Amino acid sequence: MAASAWPFLTDTNTIYVGQRADAVHHSLIAAEHGFTVENCGCPVIIADGLRGNSGVSVEVNLKHFRSVSIGHALHYADSHIFITHFKGHELTGFGGVLKNMGMGCGTRAGKYAMHDKVLPKVSVDQCTGCGQCLKWCSGNALRLEKNNKIVMESERCIGCGECILSCPQNVFMIPWDENTSAVQEKIVEYACGVLKGKPHFSINFVNYITQYCDCYATKGKPLTGDIGVLASADPVALDQACADMVNSSYGSDFWRVIFPEIDWTVQLSYAERLGLGKREYTLIEYR
Repeated sequence: MAASAWPFLTDTNTIYVGQRADAVHHSLIAAEHGFTVENCGCPVIIADGLRGNSGVSVEVNLKHFRSVSIGHALHYADSHIFITHFKGHELTGFGGVLKNMGMGCGTRAGKYAMHDKVLPKVSVDQCTGCGQCLKWCSGNALRLEKNNKIVMESERCIGCGECILSCPQNVFMIPWDENTSAVQEKIVEYACGVLKGKPHFSINFVNYITQYCDCYATKGKPLTGDIGVLASADPVALDQACADMVNSSYGSDFWRVIFPEIDWTVQLSYAERLGLGKREYTLIEYR
């Protein structure tokens, strides 16, 4: 008996400034990139609504969160297929399906909660006063003083990291402390809320592997060769296999090379502990 479904493509709005910060512009940019009914055979639905505040509180009762805020359309979908570009990430070492599930399915409030306490370090002496970072700071945490030096109001910082990538003078730096490990755990707890009671399957595209997240407007160069496409019903095994295959192709721990201070295994071990899957896997190759 053939299965039937009413599929749709989805995403949630971002907390940083850009074309994916509200559902109208988000839908337009999706169409511009070819995600249309004509091309895909299904519509694009921005899961957390017009301004990113349409969500459902899902109880998880875990280390960091008692409940998580998941995009409305994602929560009420019957099942999920996650399609992820596997690449580096400045807070988690790599960004795979676990990050796509957790960060990608959270409402704007959820994204704020996951980024909370991740404040960039600021080297004011390197600032030339170009103001480039001001264009990207959605928390309005930055201002230029009369001496043309940047000042950060830490209580306004949302931890989105846009200043780090937008600054040509490397004024802002990633804070290599325990908070980066906490971000990984928070993302995994959100993934738990997303998957609660849902059948799911995941596909990772392990190609054009860049150092930083795809969220940024700038496109970095690939740092290692393409691996291929991997898929599994176990997201933990899938991310572990992808990370291992990149390391094997590179000849060493690629993720430690691009981000020496990040323990990228935190997300995998925590996800396994919470029952999202197993780090052990068997590879079955199709050519």
